[in-house]
Amino acid sequence: MAKSPRPDDIPGLPARRAALKLLDAVLRRGDPLEIALHAATQGVKDRADRALAHAIAAEVLRHMPDLDALIDGATRQALPDDAKARMVLRIALAQALLLGTPGHAAIATALPLVDGGPRKLVHGVFGAVTRGEARLPDAPTLPVGVAERWAGQWGEDMAATAARAFAQRPPVDVSLRDAAQTDEWAARLGGFSLAPGHVRLPEGAVIPDLPGFAEGAWWVQDLAASCPARLLGAGEGRHVLDLCAAPGGKTMQLAAAGWRVTAVDQSKKRLERLSENLARTGLSAQVIAADLRQWSPSAPVDAILLDAPCTATGIYRRHPDVLHRIGPRQIDELAALQAELLARAADWLHPGGVMVYATCSLERAEGEAQIDRFLSARPDFHILPPEPGDWMAGIVAARGWLRTLPHHWRDAGGVDGFFVARMARNAN
Repeated sequence: MAKSPRPDDIPGLPARRAALKLLDAVLRRGDPLEIALHAATQGVKDRADRALAHAIAAEVLRHMPDLDALIDGATRQALPDDAKARMVLRIALAQALLLGTPGHAAIATALPLVDGGPRKLVHGVFGAVTRGEARLPDAPTLPVGVAERWAGQWGEDMAATAARAFAQRPPVDVSLRDAAQTDEWAARLGGFSLAPGHVRLPEGAVIPDLPGFAEGAWWVQDLAASCPARLLGAGEGRHVLDLCAAPGGKTMQLAAAGWRVTAVDQSKKRLERLSENLARTGLSAQVIAADLRQWSPSAPVDAILLDAPCTATGIYRRHPDVLHRIGPRQIDELAALQAELLARAADWLHPGGVMVYATCSLERAEGEAQIDRFLSARPDFHILPPEPGDWMAGIVAARGWLRTLPHHWRDAGGVDGFFVARMARNAN
């Protein structure tokens, strides 16, 4: 008589266990999904299984309010938010409704995760939902706190647009080492351009296999993320500090534009990637591992780009975990750090020099309110508005800074949420 397989022998189960660990790390401990991935997939040898664990967790986080609505509609008594049965049902339903996993495979790999808990309940709820031909809404429902916060800051239309954008796979943009070759590279890569030095790739492009990657003709960088360095223009050999520089997209932009770049970041691991990117592109910069709260340059500089640590709510399409990890407390804490770094960096600039402050955040506290506070405290600085080109239409605010929101370039695939302010230090 054949023995029944042990739970650990069930094909695909290691990936589901890893997905459960990932979700626990994000939702209970507040860890970023990408950082939690390594620990959660320890012992998962197959690369495809590790990728599946990440995909399951990401889809659960993207659609969690709607998955929970289906679960609650099939239970007489609501499961606690942190109940393992609820988490296992999220994992099973995300596979069946979003990833195309056959129902029998989704539930077979879900039940062992309950570990002696209410297996009948999980099986019954899953069956009730899937037999009813349940569907998830086209636009994922944002977590209540996020929707209320964004509607309060930007209006109900923005929150609705953000939800619709959440449903779309974010496009992949690249920045070119030589902006003069924009048309050539758009043709070679099979994409299209929204700005000089930018190409948006066709969906499904395999980055390392594309022409120009190995020789460093371009690097992956969202169009909105390229705006801060664009505002500094041509370097002509002048000295710029790229603060919080890793993984190096803006460092490479600045070096390609002729700046003498000092790139500073406190993460040695992320700086290794920056150095690898510089080597691939043939660009150069001085790379320093340091905490900006203790480090300072030996002399004032001509320009500063401070891409400050932030909540990263502007890149929620790529990192859905931020909508579940970030709340008012985290926003306040990071805004305080940003203010500290801004005040410190301002004194490193020559009179007449230019500083660009940027965050990939959709929170006013990390953008508009931050710069209002800074300018009130530093009358020796003033906003230096950009000359808005056609590609900037709609993103230059009345106050002279840049703000990208989910509706910008929506028909072309959208962009990340960013705030960028260019400020000059008074010459006298």
